[in-house]
Amino acid sequence: MSSGLPSDPARRAALKCLAFGSVGTLFMLSGGVLAPVELALAATSGDAAGTPLFLQISDSHIGFSKEANPDVAGTLKQTIELVNAMPVKPALTIHTGDITHLSKPQEFDLAAQLLSGLNITELHTVPGEHDVTDGPGTEYFNRFGQASNNRGYYSFDHNGVHFIGLVNVMHFKPNGLGSLGDEQLAWLKNDLQGRSSSTPIVVFAHMPMWTIYEPWGWGTGDAGEAMSYLQRFGSVTVINGHIHQIVSKVEGNITFHTARSTAYPQPTAGDGPGPGPLKVASDQLPKMLGVTSISVMHSPLRTTLQDSTLV
Repeated sequence: MSSGLPSDPARRAALKCLAFGSVGTLFMLSGGVLAPVELALAATSGDAAGTPLFLQISDSHIGFSKEANPDVAGTLKQTIELVNAMPVKPALTIHTGDITHLSKPQEFDLAAQLLSGLNITELHTVPGEHDVTDGPGTEYFNRFGQASNNRGYYSFDHNGVHFIGLVNVMHFKPNGLGSLGDEQLAWLKNDLQGRSSSTPIVVFAHMPMWTIYEPWGWGTGDAGEAMSYLQRFGSVTVINGHIHQIVSKVEGNITFHTARSTAYPQPTAGDGPGPGPLKVASDQLPKMLGVTSISVMHSPLRTTLQDSTLV
């Protein structure tokens, strides 16, 4: 995996463009190439994007109340209103972690209350490091552990697509890379055995599954092993949160995409002393928060990712 260090101005500018992209872009995957297409152009080209398959929400940080966003519950409500207003809604919602800010019971209670307002009945989650601040993640697993038998990692199938939830935050160290561990890697290898290489795969985890910026821990140290198991599949989409901004890349058959937060932005890689809540003007904040909608077409096999802000 490449490190993605923003060592030159052009690279840094490209990351900023991806990180703070506005609503109105489709990420079209066709023949292994991911390209941004303006929605207006897509609407007039006659190229159908397919039925939305699932929606990604990430980094709600319920319980956070500092200057970067003193009302994270309010912006999550706005996100839910945005989703509920979609003319065609997907069947699934995937939350890629940091549902809460400090793993407190009352934070999980409020998050559950808010997320219950989604007009999408099936919710899947993986924990972020803020959801397991007590170490074993007792509150998180008491509420969301059933699907994975309290392991955190699990898989399921929907509409011909194989979904895999991975956990890379259980041994989190500030500014340290995430990790999967030998047990989870062995499970993943076994889970994929016997599956047809034509099966579309969606992998979701909290921390990025490629190294975006190692000095800030924006990556997963043993992700390369996991990705090696996925190379034989024709269409693999890997989605993450954690960095609170959009950064995407394609490596062969694998598309990597991180999502915006619903709570607050973070600086682009290498800008400033380190990661953390980024304060922006109040009228700019909604432009930096949002969700991702993913669609899959089976003939020809193609995945589209549509990022929407709260504006």
